[in-house]
Amino acid sequence: MTTDTTNTHGHNGLTDSAGGEPVLSVRDLTVSFPSEAGIVRAVRGVDFDLYPGRTLAIVGESGSGKSVTSLAIMGLLPDYAKLTGSITYAGTELIGMSDKHMCDIRGAEIGMVFQDPLIALTPVFTVGNQIIEAIRQHQYVSHKTAWAQAVELLDLVGIPEPAKRVDSFPHEFSGGMRQRVVIAVAIANNPRVLIADEPTTALDVTVQAQILDVLRIAQRETGAATIMITHDMGVVADTADDVMVMYAGRPVERADVHELFADPKMPYTIGLLGSTPRVDRPSTQPLTPIVGTPPSLIDLPTACAFAPRCPVSIPACLDNEPALLDIKQSTPGHRASCVRSAEITDFTINGTELFTAPPASTDILASVPREQRDSILEVNHLHKSFPLTKGALVKRRVGTVQAVKDLSFDLRAGECLAIVGESGSGKTTTLLEIMNLDPPQDTIITLCGQDVEQLTPRQRRAARTDIQIVFQDPISSLDPRQTVNEIITEPLRSLGYTGDIDERVTELMGLVGLDPVHAERFPGQFSGGQRQRIGLARALATNPKIIVLDEPVSALDVSIQAGIINLLVDLKRRLGLSLLFIAHDLSVIRHLSDRVAVMYQGQFVEQGPTDEVFTRPQHAYTQKLLAAIPIPDPNVQRHRSSSASAVAKQTQP
Repeated sequence: MTTDTTNTHGHNGLTDSAGGEPVLSVRDLTVSFPSEAGIVRAVRGVDFDLYPGRTLAIVGESGSGKSVTSLAIMGLLPDYAKLTGSITYAGTELIGMSDKHMCDIRGAEIGMVFQDPLIALTPVFTVGNQIIEAIRQHQYVSHKTAWAQAVELLDLVGIPEPAKRVDSFPHEFSGGMRQRVVIAVAIANNPRVLIADEPTTALDVTVQAQILDVLRIAQRETGAATIMITHDMGVVADTADDVMVMYAGRPVERADVHELFADPKMPYTIGLLGSTPRVDRPSTQPLTPIVGTPPSLIDLPTACAFAPRCPVSIPACLDNEPALLDIKQSTPGHRASCVRSAEITDFTINGTELFTAPPASTDILASVPREQRDSILEVNHLHKSFPLTKGALVKRRVGTVQAVKDLSFDLRAGECLAIVGESGSGKTTTLLEIMNLDPPQDTIITLCGQDVEQLTPRQRRAARTDIQIVFQDPISSLDPRQTVNEIITEPLRSLGYTGDIDERVTELMGLVGLDPVHAERFPGQFSGGQRQRIGLARALATNPKIIVLDEPVSALDVSIQAGIINLLVDLKRRLGLSLLFIAHDLSVIRHLSDRVAVMYQGQFVEQGPTDEVFTRPQHAYTQKLLAAIPIPDPNVQRHRSSSASAVAKQTQP
């Protein structure tokens, strides 16, 4: 990644350990887009070298320029984008190259794994046809030979029965299998450069581990240099050799992965690491989120873009934007863009921590043993099945899908119960059955001491004030045509609130960390984390006893995620609120929950206090989930006795 390609270092350096030439060089890359508000400077001055067999991780919050950089390399930016600088592949300049010539490189020499396989794959063609198309576009081979290669590729990326599945359509595969197909397409022509843009976002942890294994296999088979774009610091620790941290469109720190995690020199990098929960450690203190939001990329000031969010900024930070400079001679290639980088040692400046966690709020129920707390929710023998039908015109029932099988659990006041498991295990179905307040036969659901089956329609409506829900995607769960004031007041009006509604809205916005003066804004004018806070304010409007949360932080950057997690812990402690939390990220669950239930194929296979389950898991499936979570520490992650890749390959329990 260093600009001096004549230097060589060992495994921890930033150049090829064999002293070879870089396969891809990027110099002073800038990308801008026109908009009604002005010129958006999406990428500003990106420089790096990429060497065969090594992985460069590019990390940063949404909007930092990671994906735009990758699209610029692939030549996939729209015509109205303005590019300057240099992108050199094997000595050939790519900027300014015609699309016809770029097609000869794209897919053959540089392959790309996109974030969303549903968009990357064409739904009306079989996966085999799409792989064959990629092969025959660049290789002069027969259809029969290309078909055989497609089967080999599907086998390489771990698709079972590849000779049969080659004729399947994308919708017939799971999300993880579709991503494997996208990887097969990307490596079909043995590219020398492989770009993976958030390839594991929204995947289950076990599937994520499998995808990362497949990418490692692909890199080993092709010898490709790899760019891994991600916001997951655990994935960085697990896969990267070198790391480039981006903020506001430009690199702010570059280093070998071990050096960056052990001794970061840029406050933003320290903030990202502090915002990341860890699955291998119990946590009694709040996470350390990065306060504020990234700046607009229109009319950026000639100052450090991170200064408004930096806890140690000084007047010199506002004079000019700091250059990306080498830190010290002993660690060549470690560069940071900070006027105070030389003062930062062991995550501190002169012994003082840069980012401090907000003070933990007082738990009003801390002195009350669990068995003496009020029972907020009791579920006994919950089951749910769906008919399996067949036929286009005349539907006929051919079987039954048992989604949830005889679940029983309880939730006490001021407690967080987390339900974890892979997609399809029955987690969301469980939540929806509880929220419906209309249990199936032989199922008993007791909410705040009331058997919901015995409630009249009016009583059931009144009971909904005690249980509210926060959905996974704040964009789809908030009406874009309503203001924040209207969104929060909707449950108050519909459930008969008799107090001062405007006063209540102001109180709720302050409670979740939003400025009440923004009550007349629309959801589209807020960031993702702020939209999730709006959804939480709406859920709190009726003073519920329990809030149900369905993957509320899975789509958020780690810095924003940390703020939401801290907020939920704070509300639970201060209000005695009970939380029923659904997630697939066990790192988040360990930080937030008091108890955990592990769900597999519609059943709980293990449940108990969180620290006990995480420290001494008894069921093989729980052990598999825990082993699949990458730890954001390259030394720990790469020396775990049971690696995530080995466990992910085990047979399902």
